[in-house]
Amino acid sequence: MANGNLGIEPEVLKAIYGQMTRIRAVDKAIQAGLSAGKFMFTYWPMTGQECIPATISQLTSERDYMVTTYRGIHDQVAKGVDLFGMFAEALGRQDGVNKGKGGSPHISDPSSGSMVTTAIVGAGAPIANGLAISAKERGEDRVTIVNFGDGATSIGAVHEAMNLAGAWKLPVIFMCQNNQWGEYTPIPDYTASPNFYGRAEALGFRGVQLDGNDPAAFYNGMKDVIDHVRAGKGPVFVEAMTYRMGPHAGVGDNYNADKDVLAAARERAPIEKTRALLIEAGICSDDELTALETATAAEVEDAITRAMASPVTPATETVIDVFADVTCVPQRGVYPERADEGALPADTKSMSMVEAIRDAQHIAMTKNPEVFILGEDVGDPQGGVFGTNKGLQTEFGKNRVRPTPIAEQAIIGAAIGSSIAGMNPIAEIMFTDFFGVCMDQVYNHAAKQRYMSGSATHAPMTIRVQAGGGMGGFGAQHSQSMEAWLLHSPGIKVVYPSNPIDAKGLLASCIADPDPCVMIESMMLLFTQKADVPTGDYRVPLGVAKVVREGTDITLISYGWMLHQALAAAEELAKEGISAEVIDLRSLMPIDYHRVLASVKKTGRALVVHAAVEFCGLGSEICATINEELWGQLKAPASRLGAEYAPIAYSQAIEFSQVPGAAAITARARATVKS
Repeated sequence: MANGNLGIEPEVLKAIYGQMTRIRAVDKAIQAGLSAGKFMFTYWPMTGQECIPATISQLTSERDYMVTTYRGIHDQVAKGVDLFGMFAEALGRQDGVNKGKGGSPHISDPSSGSMVTTAIVGAGAPIANGLAISAKERGEDRVTIVNFGDGATSIGAVHEAMNLAGAWKLPVIFMCQNNQWGEYTPIPDYTASPNFYGRAEALGFRGVQLDGNDPAAFYNGMKDVIDHVRAGKGPVFVEAMTYRMGPHAGVGDNYNADKDVLAAARERAPIEKTRALLIEAGICSDDELTALETATAAEVEDAITRAMASPVTPATETVIDVFADVTCVPQRGVYPERADEGALPADTKSMSMVEAIRDAQHIAMTKNPEVFILGEDVGDPQGGVFGTNKGLQTEFGKNRVRPTPIAEQAIIGAAIGSSIAGMNPIAEIMFTDFFGVCMDQVYNHAAKQRYMSGSATHAPMTIRVQAGGGMGGFGAQHSQSMEAWLLHSPGIKVVYPSNPIDAKGLLASCIADPDPCVMIESMMLLFTQKADVPTGDYRVPLGVAKVVREGTDITLISYGWMLHQALAAAEELAKEGISAEVIDLRSLMPIDYHRVLASVKKTGRALVVHAAVEFCGLGSEICATINEELWGQLKAPASRLGAEYAPIAYSQAIEFSQVPGAAAITARARATVKS
């Protein structure tokens, strides 16, 4: 049969079938092993969807980026992830591609271009944008393909990502593998949309629908799509029509499907049709294909056998890969002493905190062309809601300072993806309250990527965010101090400066850090605090607290704008003959327990003060550690003082009483000393 009749080069069709055969062998081996109790791991079958990644594999290389989902074993196989490493990962073994720490739903293999696998529906789309940004900015012709199912089209993250990609003409393909089921729910039960590809047109870019079960048609359609994206013409949404013949999770058939529908889908299944076509066209004989299938099954079995012989990832690995430096992980009884910043540069200039933050970013962007800023309204003339970026877009251009849609998931996801690719983004979120809009991207992806990947990938990104409270007039949704939420998410570093000098030095350290960092900026201090700030590049190291006032009777521990309330309280206490030592934590994660404990050993008493709600706040953690470590040496139990357990009120009378001030701190410290 001639090539023209096939619609595809014979060797390409044979190669696609070869990949489909490998995928089917993997699927069958997993289902057989799980059914027999040979091994156990979580599995979401993709039976029937083999043609999509097998075909894409003939149009892309390991240089092209891929993001996929927990139902992405077929994508991983076709992308070129080593089968032994993949199975070892799924089994939680040391030789897994990610040291057994991510497992089957979290595979990352940058050597093959498989960058992120997410178990959160739709969450990979914003991250794919970041990978695409890196390729575009570096002048590379890589394409990024993000795979997801039809069910993910209901998630806001996908819409946010599509809108951003269209606005910025990013080289990304949104690959919707429409298998007709959103987990256990068929399409008509969860949307009235007649299709999904049409949503791209509504957002201003191209969408196509292709037959994901026909290798020739899908190959030709995808070649046109990939050529379009690789040429810099912007994103494309592909709705690849297929059918999932297995259940949402586990093994066997799709027991939610009507039997007649499932039987018809089996008739259209791509592997059997392609095999028959290869024989009918005279490209391969039955014996050749049988030999190929036998060899593939042997390859898979060998990978499984070796993977099962690999040692289980041991408990000694528990805190490895949380951060690049394991000493940053808080561990009971382990309190490292870190060197402080030492002498700062002599040349200084009087700066507000806003100016210091802007200066830190300016220096970082000048030194490193892969540092860029993104966030709502960050461009000129506004320069961000508080003007912390003013003038930077004018100097560095619109690609280095990127105003975004009002879409926090898209902002953080783009920062994650570009940082995984090696860039150093600074993402700005206006208020800590708004973390609620994008917390999935923060604590499920930025925070966990290093750990889930066994350090195969990591996210050296910075998030800058403002915290209100104690000022009056902003109300419950613009005034919270949300550091405790972040601190309870392993993998994120958090700093909270109290003055312009530390703001600049901490931000510089965050931008240069290999892990995701959040800098919380007290809105109250942005314009009210001025200091002689060094004009050159300097770093305030993360995990180093500072004694800002010496004392002997009690240690007051605080950070951010509450540090100034603590200092004011120390002045009042001094009038009563009580000598208060004041510690500015500066860095909350990693935390400097060494300096905290050294101070409390001297004074015998401690009071931790913060603007955040007292209940379950950082103060509780610090007090618990002090009381456990220094019990018997204390003159009184360590205590904490935070905001009352209520949203921040719009009423100033309520707000100014619910958030601690100098008078409340003075009273609590006085009572502690005299108890």
